[in-house]
Amino acid sequence: MDIKKVVVAGGGVLGSQIAYQSAFCGFDVTVWLRSEGSIERAKPKFERLLNIYLATLEKMKTDKAAYCRGFSKTPDLNDDEIDALKEQAQKAFDSLTLTTSYEEAADDADLIIEAIAEDPEQKIAFYEELAKYLPEKTVVVTNSSTLLPSQFAEHTGRPEKYLAFHFANNIWAQNTAEVMPHPGTEQEYFDTIVQFAEDINMVPIKVLKEQPGYVLNSLLVPFLSAGQALWAEEVADPETIDLTWRLATGAPNGPFQILDVVGLVTAYNIVIMDPRSQDPETTQGKIALKLKEKIDAGETGINAGKGFYEYK
Repeated sequence: MDIKKVVVAGGGVLGSQIAYQSAFCGFDVTVWLRSEGSIERAKPKFERLLNIYLATLEKMKTDKAAYCRGFSKTPDLNDDEIDALKEQAQKAFDSLTLTTSYEEAADDADLIIEAIAEDPEQKIAFYEELAKYLPEKTVVVTNSSTLLPSQFAEHTGRPEKYLAFHFANNIWAQNTAEVMPHPGTEQEYFDTIVQFAEDINMVPIKVLKEQPGYVLNSLLVPFLSAGQALWAEEVADPETIDLTWRLATGAPNGPFQILDVVGLVTAYNIVIMDPRSQDPETTQGKIALKLKEKIDAGETGINAGKGFYEYK
């Protein structure tokens, strides 16, 4: 299957990255958003990504360590080749189409990547409305980080063309894309998404059967949960927890630095799926309450300028 038009539903932390990276790699990209307000909130995210790409590419001229795998499969680039990639980054930004219309988004779409909130009810409502407008050819994937595609396959109206496609954050640098089918996914469409991952300079991670959290979040979520538990139970503050992890392991980031990138809304939505979070006396309930306080204060992570840390 030849993918040309890509639609990303959702302009959050990862939705914006997936859309911009796909446009950077030459695809015709439309971003579907719920409201005009959502469009206005998404625009600064794309401007931030453009600036990151341009600044990092310029730095690559003098610092080979600045190379990001999502920019090019070839690390040894001369200045002219880097300048061409900078033009590509600007062209990607200029080419993005943002819309609130299901009909406009679905029109002639080859691939739709759902990247909306980790809320089963919202996802089901989106799929059922979207199905009214989809061409027969369209493949639909979810970027859900914790939910299984089999939970939603029948609601898409095309279970054989539906599967999971999950990215890490900062996809231009940490360029993994997990491809996971549900039992009803046809092999042809699994192979199509593996190829698309390669076409946008990702390394496809083939997850051979359904697994909550896939590979990455099966490793990452327990780590982040452990950090949040230490914070919620007042064992240590986020800065101390992060410092401990960085010093003791040599890792570049601790759990709260990672949470700021993931976004605290996503972290909160994951926590409240645990029934224990409804009890404020449990660790999960304490985590949910403390995350909700930060969200209500507008401290939702790096894109808001403040989460557990402040950002320029």
